[in-house]
Amino acid sequence: MSKYLITGITGFAGPHLANLLLEEGHEVHGIVRTPNGRELDLVDIISVENLEKIKFHHIDLKHYYGVKKLFDNYEFDGVFHLAAQSHPPTSFKDPVLTWEENVNGTVNLITALEGSKTRFMFCSTSEVYGDTCKDVGLLKVDTPLIPSNPYGTSKAAMDMYVRERSANGYLDGFVTRAFSHTGPRRGKIFSISSDAYQIANMVLGRQELVLKIGNLQTERVVIDVRDCVNAYYKLMLNPETKGMAFNVCGSDVHKMQHYTDLLIEKSGLKGVEQKIYEPYYRPIDIQVQIGDSSELTNMTGWKPEISLEQTMGDLLSYWVDKLK
Repeated sequence: MSKYLITGITGFAGPHLANLLLEEGHEVHGIVRTPNGRELDLVDIISVENLEKIKFHHIDLKHYYGVKKLFDNYEFDGVFHLAAQSHPPTSFKDPVLTWEENVNGTVNLITALEGSKTRFMFCSTSEVYGDTCKDVGLLKVDTPLIPSNPYGTSKAAMDMYVRERSANGYLDGFVTRAFSHTGPRRGKIFSISSDAYQIANMVLGRQELVLKIGNLQTERVVIDVRDCVNAYYKLMLNPETKGMAFNVCGSDVHKMQHYTDLLIEKSGLKGVEQKIYEPYYRPIDIQVQIGDSSELTNMTGWKPEISLEQTMGDLLSYWVDKLK
């Protein structure tokens, strides 16, 4: 049994990763910024029995000495660093917050870990590539990082920092660049889940059959969050990943319209009108993102296993149950 720490455990991917680690028989610790009881909300993903097994630590990652104290008191086999301000539109509105959360917090974690044997996974993003896919085609891990929003810029900075620290012997770290992923617990401010949230309200008779949509002509490869965290875990188990970066993505690309239509189909609703809603448009949008995850597959044997139909169905069911 290994001991793992998850930052961002009360976010989107964190609870799914905690479930996986507990199922594998590991000890799980999680960082929560403030003792406001938010961890109790995790019962929508984690069973009460499993939730009681998790040790929560109330720490603000922006405060270095709180982070340092945690690592002085506990020795972890691995840290999954998922915590971030991860919403690109928000990063345009508040780049200072985005930088503080995504850069300062990460530097504090890495500094506190320097010289230890703890493995460190930094959750980067496909947003670090910016809108280069239309020019270069398939995005590979050695494709230049040219982010097109403050969120992607903050992640690119730490993406490079983790690899530099590892190359120079200060850290046993690696980077995951997750492409679009969704599933139960995805926040309603994010595309696809925003549609699912609205459609769930329609199913429950709380919203008229008018769906507010953003730009559905962009193209994305979308996988299930549970497949995504499985990739994180497999990489953590492999010591040869030190200093490397990995794309985490599938291969089936669709326009965003396809995912919206699939959610409507799953709902069984008829006559849903799709209406463009300007606030859902990003100031700068990436037209297409298609990645190459061959390094991940070659290193671990990972590939997505959950069908898109199941993911969309589970996401819609999650919101219906949540809103009842």
